[in-house]
Amino acid sequence: MAGTYGGRPGVTIGWMISDSRFSLDDFYDAYPRIEAEFQVALNASLNPRGPALLYALVADLRLPRGARIVDVGCGEGDHSLALAERFGFSVHGIDPVRRHLELASEAAARRPELSGRLQFAYGTADALPVDDATADLVWCRDVLVHVDDLDRAYAEFRRVLRDNGHVLVYQMFGTSRLEPQEAEWLWATMGVVPASGSPERTEAAIARAGLRVDQRLELGGEWAEWAEEQTGKPSRNLLHAARLLRSPERYIAQFGQAAYEIKLGDCLWHVYVMLGKLSPRIYVLSRAP
Repeated sequence: MAGTYGGRPGVTIGWMISDSRFSLDDFYDAYPRIEAEFQVALNASLNPRGPALLYALVADLRLPRGARIVDVGCGEGDHSLALAERFGFSVHGIDPVRRHLELASEAAARRPELSGRLQFAYGTADALPVDDATADLVWCRDVLVHVDDLDRAYAEFRRVLRDNGHVLVYQMFGTSRLEPQEAEWLWATMGVVPASGSPERTEAAIARAGLRVDQRLELGGEWAEWAEEQTGKPSRNLLHAARLLRSPERYIAQFGQAAYEIKLGDCLWHVYVMLGKLSPRIYVLSRAP
């Protein structure tokens, strides 16, 4: 009974009879009747929101010009510069990679109109070089998956906040669709602390730090949809992952094993968001009473 049926590759008669929740009529009569209409529906955009959503959430906080922002894990300074430019904030970027700080400082130097509103310093999420109760907003995008001590990190966020301050966190989490072996390899390759990829552990750390969740936005694949519609980058990541998996020796010989693993992990990271194996969340937090 094995083999394809009706020209649909990979669908076997034996599988459909013994395991499928659907009948042959479902597959080859009912579904084909609506398949074209279904395809038209899928080709219509769901109008996904993109990364600008984070800035819209900041705008909703109505912080004044000159408000002090701590950008935790500022990287090369892109978000720090955007926050200073868009809102007139004074931004203190913190990062544990000194090369990032050099590049961020160079980028700021090329923007003399932002002079006096940007500074960058070495530090980590769980040991911020920031005085108590001095921040109007802690911004932390895509960083905390690399932090082992979430309790300490969120306690630091609360420590530096003013009484009416806010925390905005964007973080990626694994879902039930991510198989254990996939998760083990991906976390190790991408430098993710496995427990920090758990929303339950994150929200427990938030509560223990004395912070309150004011907004929780589950994005799923929305940003990935937006990126595909705008740039096609997610499908390029899928293509690159396919090439990496089909001919690893080609790329390992040219770039080395470590670069190969990192690139494959990065490509699959974005593909897994599209597939629902990874799902980002945004938290807007404030100090609990």
